[in-house]
Amino acid sequence: MKTYVFPGQGSQKKTMGGSLFDEFESLTRAADSILGYSVKELCLEDPDNRLNRTEFTQPALYVVNALSYYKKLQESERAPDFLAGHSLGEFNALLAAECFSFETGLRLVRKRGELMARAPEGAMAAVLNASAQEIRTILDDNGLTSIDLANFNSASQIVISGPPDDIKAARPLFQTGKHLFAPLNTSGAFHSRYMEPARQEFTRFLETVTFSPQKVPVISNVTARPYEDHRVKELLAEQLTSAVRWSESVEHLLGLGEMEFEELGHGNVLTKLVNKIRRESPQPPQQQPVVAQPRLSAQELVRQWNERHPVGTRVRSKIGEYQDLETATPATVLFGHRAAVYMIGYRGYFDLTEIESVN
Repeated sequence: MKTYVFPGQGSQKKTMGGSLFDEFESLTRAADSILGYSVKELCLEDPDNRLNRTEFTQPALYVVNALSYYKKLQESERAPDFLAGHSLGEFNALLAAECFSFETGLRLVRKRGELMARAPEGAMAAVLNASAQEIRTILDDNGLTSIDLANFNSASQIVISGPPDDIKAARPLFQTGKHLFAPLNTSGAFHSRYMEPARQEFTRFLETVTFSPQKVPVISNVTARPYEDHRVKELLAEQLTSAVRWSESVEHLLGLGEMEFEELGHGNVLTKLVNKIRRESPQPPQQQPVVAQPRLSAQELVRQWNERHPVGTRVRSKIGEYQDLETATPATVLFGHRAAVYMIGYRGYFDLTEIESVN
């Protein structure tokens, strides 16, 4: 089985789209007419430095994702079995499922971007190497109940969202021991309670649009399960205030059987996340990688690794083709039982049992 996945905000980059705008000239002209500016110029040149502004980012990504999908249709006769998108990318998944036209989807995304850009000032940050329960407990214990968990990207990569001062106050809480804290370049507290006014207005806008039944099942960010056709509008609006359950969505798809994922659009953010989720998710015994299991405890594995291998050690994976791996931190014990080390190049953790030094 195969799933096409579409990236969302954060994957944008000047030069994205490349030759697609010329290859799909009529769609590019239609986009320009709807947006009132040249989407090709915005993506390739960004002369006014607007590409990272939410109201411009979202339409630009939607167009590049859509053109990438249409290019894929020209190259392959096989339709995917499932579709999914991360936040904004979910609109491209619904487009690919033929729920609406390219133009209708762009109008939806333009409105969504405008509403999110007008949201009250907020901030977001990624917390690495902490479970959802651990993050919630730390925030609650420190009186930061104003912060929501916004993106469940993987078991060890969760994004928090809330008022700027509170996100700033949370930073030192996740910069000790095994935790890592990375502020995100956003203007609002997206996927949190603070987007409720935007959700209400987007709900009203969605009522002006007619949706067709899905021709391919689309996984909802809100439920981590396939959309029911009668709930598409409801869940698209709710997505603004609900967490993106990406990890659970991928786990659901993996649980359906042998699944191949292909990312369409700019970059490989979701490809890396899917690989990370595969590695961190429990697997049935028959699917476990064949790796020699040491009898040492996680603590002892970490101790021995750190004695022998300094930060900056070059390593290779025993279970997959990963290039340019280099340790960025000392090894540590994750979640009380997993001996792991964080990698430059991969931007994630590898189990010590799954790597070997090449220095």
